[in-house]
Amino acid sequence: MKQMEVTILGQSYILACPDGGEASLLSAVAGVDKEMSAIRDAGKVKARERIAVLAALNLAYQLAERPGAAVAQVAGPSASDSVQIDTMLARIDAALASDGQLL
Repeated sequence: MKQMEVTILGQSYILACPDGGEASLLSAVAGVDKEMSAIRDAGKVKARERIAVLAALNLAYQLAERPGAAVAQVAGPSASDSVQIDTMLARIDAALASDGQLL
């Protein structure tokens, strides 16, 4: 596992990345940055934490609307999915904890 420095909404983050996953991570970062920038640029939300939550909800909705997503929703998350989600949420919380300021 290696670490990569990325920038989202002008803020640098060091993220863990599995070997060979660099392109996928950079694609995900670009999508999150694009979504957060669009929310910020709309001018209605200023707090970085709120922008992050709205972007996460928008991206989750987009994923849920993809063909085949309904099958995953009916089956529900597996135990490993829940662990991965909990891990990602902990990482997001840790990243946002150091950024308690408004834009």
